Amino acid sequence: MIVMKFGGTSVGSAKAISEVAAIVKMYKKRKPVVVVSAVSGVTDTLIRLAHAAAEGGGADIFQSLHGRHADILQDLKLSPSLCAKQFGELEALMKLTRRKKGKLTKKSLDLFQSFGERLSSTIVAGQLAKIGVPSRAYPAWELGMITNAVFGDAEPLPSSFALMKKKITALKTVPVMTGFIGKTEKGEIVTLGRGGSDYTAAIVGAALKAEAIQIWKEVDGFMTTDPRIVPEAKVVHELAFEEACELAYFGAKVLHPKTILPAMEAGVPVQILNTFKPEGKGTTIVSSFEERHGKSKTVEAFSRKKGITVIHVRSPEFFDGSGLMANVFKIFEKYRTSIDLIATSVVSISLTIDDCENLDGIVHDLSSLGEVKVVSGKAIICMVGGSINAAGVAGRIFTVLGQHEIPVEMISQAAGGVSMTFVVDENDTERALHILHETFIGR
Repeated sequence: MIVMKFGGTSVGSAKAISEVAAIVKMYKKRKPVVVVSAVSGVTDTLIRLAHAAAEGGGADIFQSLHGRHADILQDLKLSPSLCAKQFGELEALMKLTRRKKGKLTKKSLDLFQSFGERLSSTIVAGQLAKIGVPSRAYPAWELGMITNAVFGDAEPLPSSFALMKKKITALKTVPVMTGFIGKTEKGEIVTLGRGGSDYTAAIVGAALKAEAIQIWKEVDGFMTTDPRIVPEAKVVHELAFEEACELAYFGAKVLHPKTILPAMEAGVPVQILNTFKPEGKGTTIVSSFEERHGKSKTVEAFSRKKGITVIHVRSPEFFDGSGLMANVFKIFEKYRTSIDLIATSVVSISLTIDDCENLDGIVHDLSSLGEVKVVSGKAIICMVGGSINAAGVAGRIFTVLGQHEIPVEMISQAAGGVSMTFVVDENDTERALHILHETFIGR
């Protein structure tokens, strides 16, 4: 079996849904399980609807939402009543929320958001049936997606995996499953948080020990760098999970690393493919860097993360190293602020953050440890590749940047050779990417 996940843009119009159905039909012999996001923009609209209903309104938003889906059904020549049940339930929820005026809980917000996937899955299943692929839409919980009760960021219960395998393998038709949502053991609808539909696909793929999980998006896959900056960027056809995580964390927006973790733990490869170029090879993410190491190029890809702030802490009294690092980490833990990079010397620590919401408090507390200096307007460049730690690679990187008068600071190299990251001025980022791409990838 394979799992085929289609994102919001991939189901964002009648034409796109028609193309999705055609792609699924092409893979029919491989027993696809289809997972869908809401129609693009609908989740945000549902959140606006929930807040408007809590304030006594929302009728105009509801009508707009209804009209958009009705137009898609009409363009696909599907029955206008296909989504009547879901819209009836959504309208009842809106009226109930109005009566409770001002009391919009996370639980209620999850319930509102669930309708996006419930609607899109119904339409996709209808289109598949129309072109001769026996299919049925399923809310994820009907196929075993039972979760904890953390509204807005739920996780599947361990028992869900065996339950999903049992329920899905027993099906005789192609299931079109809602991404992003599940139910608690008490029957309460929850959402899985950021990247929830990709996460659903990974969970299902892991439960089935699928042949592959295909994430269909509006992009060709992971690129050697951002093509908006470097038009010569190419598709990277294979990456290890660790490399994909590094690229995604430092700016490549193809997917959120957490979302494919279940697949990687189960050893199921994940493919990133373009719905609008189904003939493309895309990017395959394999489970282990060791699996790729021998056949990988020295440098495969670059990503960048802007809006970085560097914090330097100099504390001579900790010259023997005892306690400084622990105390610094306690302060960042207190303010729930993540550190991206860190570099140390005998009497100082330098680190980077991308969230300055609690910067004043952090600087105040760090001042008790020593002298603190804050520098903003920085960016992180991340490079991945199978032999990035080979002799001479670092020399090439920093020599070519030096030749173009681009200062580099806070160099960090992963011990396993997966990545190399460093900090540059934000204004130098695009120039650095052009130079590095031409040096290691070519035109």
